[in-house]
Amino acid sequence: MRYRHVGAGIGLALGALGLQIPAAAAADDPDLRIEPWNAPPGSTVTVSTSACDADADYGKGRSELGGDFHLFAGEEEGELTGEFQIPEGARPGEDTVTVKCPPLTKVTETYRVIGRTPSGSVSAGFGPADDTDVGLPLGGGLLVTAAAGGAVWLCRRPNDDRS
Repeated sequence: MRYRHVGAGIGLALGALGLQIPAAAAADDPDLRIEPWNAPPGSTVTVSTSACDADADYGKGRSELGGDFHLFAGEEEGELTGEFQIPEGARPGEDTVTVKCPPLTKVTETYRVIGRTPSGSVSAGFGPADDTDVGLPLGGGLLVTAAAGGAVWLCRRPNDDRS
């Protein structure tokens, strides 16, 4: 009975993954590529597209957070590339980028703005993590003393099977 439930759970999980395959295959070649896909505030985002006409050498883009930017001919033929910067005070969430280029082409894509990654040590009231003056040797000494005390206690405790 237990194996039947496990088999049903595995079958449901594989079925759910199987339903995602067509969506993933469609997402492999998007009309608008955004790098990095998860961008922190203050970073520069690069947008490139090959959805425009092959003869187009200019396009306009707009990000809800980064504002207007221009796209010019990229490294590959038929590709337009542009950049914009996410403002420092941007909150984490989604941002939509819209690109327009001749002849009457409009492409929209959404990417994520993530929270800023922490830098430095965590302020927990004991000073910085790189403090090596007194705290580190004192803490190490306390740990060694506790370990030695535990070892002495284990060796000196009475055995119940002594006669």
